[in-house]
Amino acid sequence: MPASSVLRRSLAVIAALPLLTLAACGYGSQAKDDGEAKIAAGAKKIDGLDSVKIGYFGNLTHGTALVGMQKGFFQKALGATEADPAIFNAGPSEIEALNSGSIDIGWIGPSPAINGYTKSAGKNLRIIGGSASGGVKLVVNPDKIRSLKDVKGKRIATPQLGNTQDVAFLNWAAEQGWKVDPQSGKGDVTVVRSDNKVTPDAYKSGSVDGAWVPEPTASKLVAEGGKVLLDEGSLWPDKKFVITNIIVRQEFLKKHPKVVEAVLKGSVETNKWINANPDQAKAAANKRLEEDSGKALPANVLDPAWKSIQFTDDPLASTLNTEAEHAVKAGLLEKPDLNGIYDLAPLNKVLKAEGAPTVDDAGLGAK
Repeated sequence: MPASSVLRRSLAVIAALPLLTLAACGYGSQAKDDGEAKIAAGAKKIDGLDSVKIGYFGNLTHGTALVGMQKGFFQKALGATEADPAIFNAGPSEIEALNSGSIDIGWIGPSPAINGYTKSAGKNLRIIGGSASGGVKLVVNPDKIRSLKDVKGKRIATPQLGNTQDVAFLNWAAEQGWKVDPQSGKGDVTVVRSDNKVTPDAYKSGSVDGAWVPEPTASKLVAEGGKVLLDEGSLWPDKKFVITNIIVRQEFLKKHPKVVEAVLKGSVETNKWINANPDQAKAAANKRLEEDSGKALPANVLDPAWKSIQFTDDPLASTLNTEAEHAVKAGLLEKPDLNGIYDLAPLNKVLKAEGAPTVDDAGLGAK
């Protein structure tokens, strides 16, 4: 199938996923207010703006957003401009929310960011910062899969067609010399697109033999008897690769640069606190998950999951470019033009003020 046809089909699948209502299935659902995040007495609005809508997932790889909301770092930086959260389960729906103006800023994986940028011909979003690296593993049923070569012929779950982990697994399978149709998932190994929420049940029932998934899903599978066969970090130079970016609507960035800068200041302060207080940060992230979803993670899932994630302000831009190349090789994307996808000037301004090293856009910055 021509690459252009594959791209159209991939984007059609993404475009067909509707933005669900705020109360449905957690997509765009409103988080509960936290006592520590209330607006301080005497605080002033930035640029007179009442609120900024911030999107993120209920994943530990979005720990900066979880902790920043829970501990009030964003609200402190925003003064009397309210940090208004919205929780999503998948990248395409968050991109649609960004496109529609339902959110202004979001924490999101690299593949949805790339797809969102290319689909709008570079006109809607910008990546303005990094958030996390790592936290992705191939977990398998040890009774069925004892080595990497045993993965061939098995059923492996990924979260969604064309999502970050789906692209990574398809690329890894290709490097093993295996052929897989990127759309159907059928081939030398069968790729089963399964929401992270249901993958543990699919594993327990035996309908999948393993999964290439982010945390905490990976550790949930281990708690069910699964074995970590491969940590994706081992495939990358210095074991670092972007798993979560910060994106913004270009229109919002243009109209409200001070608000964007404040959110980035909150993110930098959050990451600094996370890295200085890992146990307290882990507890804060879990508390936020409980408030957002109604259920906290047990220690046997939370502890190993949290340890596998690195929180960083650096967007690791060179790895984003590599991930785009993986999507092209997998047949899910035509070679994209990513020039201008980054605008790291606001982040670098914040970092300089903090006396911290600035970060690089790998030549993909806005001109």
